[in-house]
Amino acid sequence: MAGKIIRMSQIKQLMHLHQAGKRIKEIARILQISRNTVKGYLDRLTHAEKSIAELLQMDDPILEAHLHVGNPAYKKSKEYIDLMERIPYLLRELKRTGVTRHLLWEEYKQENPNGYGYSQFCFHLQQMSIAKNPSMVLNHEPGEKLFIDFAGKKLSYIDKGTGEIIECQVFVACLPYSDFAFAMAVRSQSIEDFIYALNCCLIALGGSPNVLVPDNFKAAITKACAYEPSLNQALEDFANHYEMTVIPARVRKPQDKALVENQVKLIYNRVYAKLRDRQFFSLSSLNDAIKEKVLSHNQTRMQNRNYCREERFLAKEKPLLGALPEQLFEVKYYKQLQVTKNNHIWLSDDKHFYSAPYRYIGQKVKVIYTRSTFKVYVNGKCIAVHPRETWGRYTTNPDHLCSSHKHYLDRSPDYYIISELKFQSGIAA
Repeated sequence: MAGKIIRMSQIKQLMHLHQAGKRIKEIARILQISRNTVKGYLDRLTHAEKSIAELLQMDDPILEAHLHVGNPAYKKSKEYIDLMERIPYLLRELKRTGVTRHLLWEEYKQENPNGYGYSQFCFHLQQMSIAKNPSMVLNHEPGEKLFIDFAGKKLSYIDKGTGEIIECQVFVACLPYSDFAFAMAVRSQSIEDFIYALNCCLIALGGSPNVLVPDNFKAAITKACAYEPSLNQALEDFANHYEMTVIPARVRKPQDKALVENQVKLIYNRVYAKLRDRQFFSLSSLNDAIKEKVLSHNQTRMQNRNYCREERFLAKEKPLLGALPEQLFEVKYYKQLQVTKNNHIWLSDDKHFYSAPYRYIGQKVKVIYTRSTFKVYVNGKCIAVHPRETWGRYTTNPDHLCSSHKHYLDRSPDYYIISELKFQSGIAA
């Protein structure tokens, strides 16, 4: 059975990690793909005609065609899939009094006579177990990481028209080296709001770190509509746009993100508490107040330190942040659609038609669209680019039409006048 297809956005993450000097095993663990898959792609990159920097600049369909990867996936046996589905149950049972691995294996073999032997059963169970490592003090490099999370408690404002109290999620981020904080309220934890908050965060910082460390918050699994990309891919695209690497915090491992967890507590104390008696009548006014309090927080002298967070950030971290690109990132949406008989592509989200060259009529094409652009790809080549429209009509590039249609559209009023005169002269004759 085919495994999960490796997305090109994930391959770009692989390239970033490889450039950062990560080993194959570590890359496989971070990206949650097999080591053989990582090794295979690194071999392809070694023999590629273009450099990794050039490959990273390519759009995903072009990169896919360039690497000739098709639909890569590593295969898993039926026995492996069945055992992986049992792992959560097996780990829970191991915590019960008197339950051993051998007992669980015997029960497993009774239900699956053709399943794994005891040694392989124990190996896979051990591999999936949560390792218990001692805590240690982590030394963070300036400008290296940005921790991001959503606060558990919400803030709110009052709708002027209805008097309704609108609750908002609060996005929190911090740079671990200086503990410099950023916070803002957004309407939800949807992908659009999350990416918008991340964009605002990088603008406020004036640059991008090397690594983005998100927590496993609800935005990672929320889908606002059937066509919205998963957060993992949206975040990978975001990181590729800003030339960052994404290394998520481990599930149920608060020590991985202790600094941002502590930052959330400080935000409760220095933002929430100080705004508790104030009323706001718009999201923008609420964010203005949050910005004011966060600034005061960053400018407060730290305990047992002779500096504040802002001073350390400006002196040590900001100069090391990567430059932001001219264009802000926009969430990408991916679809496979068919070119209709009139050489247009129907995008149901916009109820709008976009043209494609007539020679592709009837073919399935890959479409990537953002808030502002609509792009069409065939066999790794971009064949059409249009500005995104939402007004429910046709967007047509004349160059996409066949010669007869072009001739028809190019007819001027003089053409019809001359035709009428010829017709009348023919009758008179």
